[in-house]
Amino acid sequence: MNAETELVETPAGQARITWHRAANRPKSVVALSHGAGGGIEARDLAALAGVLPARGVDVALVEQPWRVAGKRLAPAPKTLDAGWTGLWPVLAARGLPVISGGRSAGARVACRTAEELGAAAVLALAFPLHPPGKPEKSRAQELAAPGPGRPVLVVQGGNDTFGRPAEFPPGHEPVEVPYADHGFKVPARAEITQEAAIEVVTGAVSDWLAGLGHASVRPGGRRG
Repeated sequence: MNAETELVETPAGQARITWHRAANRPKSVVALSHGAGGGIEARDLAALAGVLPARGVDVALVEQPWRVAGKRLAPAPKTLDAGWTGLWPVLAARGLPVISGGRSAGARVACRTAEELGAAAVLALAFPLHPPGKPEKSRAQELAAPGPGRPVLVVQGGNDTFGRPAEFPPGHEPVEVPYADHGFKVPARAEITQEAAIEVVTGAVSDWLAGLGHASVRPGGRRG
């Protein structure tokens, strides 16, 4: 997988973008950041970076400044938002529509900042609807933060302890990855392989982007 990295100064420190570019003229940019407990090597982020460029989409995997600096703990939400907002001009520099996204904490950042930044749409992977075991501490209001008329796709593991698909409010029903946990990992006993689970993620995102007009449609009418 060919990739190029770029360091970007932000108010929260130096962030890093790893670009996976479309071979031909791209239709859009999908920008994805990591969660609070991992990096851009997460299986869903890596899989999307491997699939979407062939659909005419540039993928930007973003490492927040705290991660670049080697810190173990993510900072406060406002600092995460400042890092994302600070690097946005680089993501939008080519004038392409930018889909703001991420997994877990990165999905929250994308939702909170989408309206301010003018994101074309929001992709929320493994959205942490609530802390494990504490459904009363809902973050559902962040799913509405992008504002009316801005498409939002949520992709959620069926056994995600941060919020199972059935817990999401009306209007924000996620695409379910059967048996998958918060990292989209499926147990060995599951009736779906790990490869198939990740294909649910990449297929759902590819189809969604194609429906928005931000990804190519394959010959024969098959999307993504």
